[in-house]
Amino acid sequence: MLKTLTIPGVDWLDTVALVWFLVLWIGYTLYADWRAYKTVSLSSRMGHWRREWMTQMALRENRMADVQIIINLARSAQFFASTSMLILGALIALLGYTEKAVDVVAELPFTRAGSARLWEIKILLLLLVFVYAFFKFSWCIRQYGFASIMIGATPQAKDVCDEDAAHLERTTRVLDYSAGNYNNGLRAYYFGVSALGWFLHPLMMMGGVVIVIGVLWHREFRSGTLDVLAHSPKS
Repeated sequence: MLKTLTIPGVDWLDTVALVWFLVLWIGYTLYADWRAYKTVSLSSRMGHWRREWMTQMALRENRMADVQIIINLARSAQFFASTSMLILGALIALLGYTEKAVDVVAELPFTRAGSARLWEIKILLLLLVFVYAFFKFSWCIRQYGFASIMIGATPQAKDVCDEDAAHLERTTRVLDYSAGNYNNGLRAYYFGVSALGWFLHPLMMMGGVVIVIGVLWHREFRSGTLDVLAHSPKS
């Protein structure tokens, strides 16, 4: 049955590995987002800290520190966005050396021989991963820009009234969206690393995806950093 579902020119094990990769990546992303609403996680705790940040920002007369924080956050996203473009350029160039690359990899131990078409599919998978990452990081950068404007539009107040609280909540939500896009872009890098194993053997990619999910799950829901952030204000 598996052989009937294979991609033309690609054997069943490589097809299973590709489906495994996509299903686990999409599945973990949906699971992590769902669980963040149900239990303690890095995402939910950082949301508390961002709300406290916006509350304190409204009470400050000088907001240069807040602007600098936004700049630093955007700079990190800019680094990954530019790195994604460099990786995409290298992958596109690699498409022109398919046959040579197949010959070199075939000589390595524990590798599985494949056709030039399969090699191109592997490169295309990485292209899709880093195109996705680039769009996530670039949208993240724009959202940080929107948040900086909303910070500039926040009136100074000795006490935060209901109208100010509504504005701060909107600003916080924009920051949350931006952080979510940054997280998804960074997650794409993790899965991109696991996809590299496919160039050697499909089982390496399948195992790499499981390892990546284990690392991401531990950091998001069981890390020491989460224990510290669990004491966020108003939690």
